[in-house]
Amino acid sequence: MEERGERMGLQCRQHSASCHEFSVRCQPVQLRSLSAVTCSVWLAAYWLFVLTQNSMVLSAAIFITLIGLIVYLHFVKIDQESLLVIASLGIQMTSSYASGKESTTFIEMSQVKDVVINEAIYMQKVIYYLCILLRDPLDPQSVSEVVPLFQSSKPRLDCLVEVYRSCQEILEQRKTVSQTL
Repeated sequence: MEERGERMGLQCRQHSASCHEFSVRCQPVQLRSLSAVTCSVWLAAYWLFVLTQNSMVLSAAIFITLIGLIVYLHFVKIDQESLLVIASLGIQMTSSYASGKESTTFIEMSQVKDVVINEAIYMQKVIYYLCILLRDPLDPQSVSEVVPLFQSSKPRLDCLVEVYRSCQEILEQRKTVSQTL
């Protein structure tokens, strides 16, 4: 098991020659920022309460803050992203949210054309991300869809290169096995 990254860690597990698992932990929930937002909302609500003398303003602020926090932890804040690559089956992507909820997507290996590292310009900097290219069912030589990986954690390039190399090894093994059959 190997960890890399300043704010996040890449964990690599090789279950067998044809089965690799990668996990990236995202930055934990920042209590300072959550506290700052909560205090700001409650101070604004208190200021409105002083002006209007309506206690419903305070109740609404507390209710809205709690609902917002629950929605943020359950649907937005991702704690960990995992990628499980099994040569004979496919690729499974799992996102674990701060609330404990998990979201899983599976792609059959027959649909996978390639795994690539793409680059994009975002806010005056170049970012790199890993993608799965899916085969077009009508034309196997072309790409029908691009599925980005590790969207929330955004690991550094050296982590992406390690995942890319392992995926390419598994794809090459799969091609070798299918050519011998």
